[in-house]
Amino acid sequence: MSSTEKYIIKTSNLSIGYSSKKETTTIASNLNIRLKAGNMVGLLGKNGIGKSTLLRTLTKVQPALSGEVFINNKNLDSLTNNDLARTLSLVLTERLPDSSLTVFELVALGRQPFTNWIGYLTNDDMEIIQLAFEKTNTKHLMNSKCYELSDGQLQKVLIARALAQNTPIIVLDEPTAHLDLHHTVNTFSLLKNLASEFNKTIIISTHETNLTLQLADELWLMTPDKFISGKTDALIENNELELLFNSKLISFNKELKQFTISHS
Repeated sequence: MSSTEKYIIKTSNLSIGYSSKKETTTIASNLNIRLKAGNMVGLLGKNGIGKSTLLRTLTKVQPALSGEVFINNKNLDSLTNNDLARTLSLVLTERLPDSSLTVFELVALGRQPFTNWIGYLTNDDMEIIQLAFEKTNTKHLMNSKCYELSDGQLQKVLIARALAQNTPIIVLDEPTAHLDLHHTVNTFSLLKNLASEFNKTIIISTHETNLTLQLADELWLMTPDKFISGKTDALIENNELELLFNSKLISFNKELKQFTISHS
């Protein structure tokens, strides 16, 4: 068995950023990530540090500057769009384009990688769609038009679509940005349950740092100087969290396992 077989996601000397005819902007380099299936991963870092760029690179939304990404031991560049859509689902922060789609139709689109060429939904497809509505508590929105939804409702519906896609990997970029505290906690609990109960790999970029520290199995920390990954408890024990925010206003309390505001 090769060393990559036990990892659902692996990177080799990955460099991420943006490239144009005039210049190349490197955001992070030499990233060597190793992630096993069934974990909930919290991706933490300041605004503008490159969290979204990393997620977009890992999911083939934008190309890597150099290095390689492997999904289930297959090079990301070798996967077709349909292969990728059967392997990972993506929830980004962008608003949807204007359309008259109903919520049911939007969530049902999650089954598109698995339906035949005319998009016919089988009974199995319908059961998966209904389960996605139930898990996200959005069944009451099924007949609404997507443009009628609040930002918070739309975010939950987009998560429902990802669940309907029923992939082993779900990647979410700031999925709770428009949710209040109650719905934020519910969303994190839902994602944690999917990871533990259904052995899904959940990667979530978020600013909900303290909540992430409570629920994430692993952390990916992006700092100006380096990328740090590992089990949450191990990173806390090794004082790695102190590197996340270079500010006298914020400090990490190791005993409470959370960031607090400094009063000194």
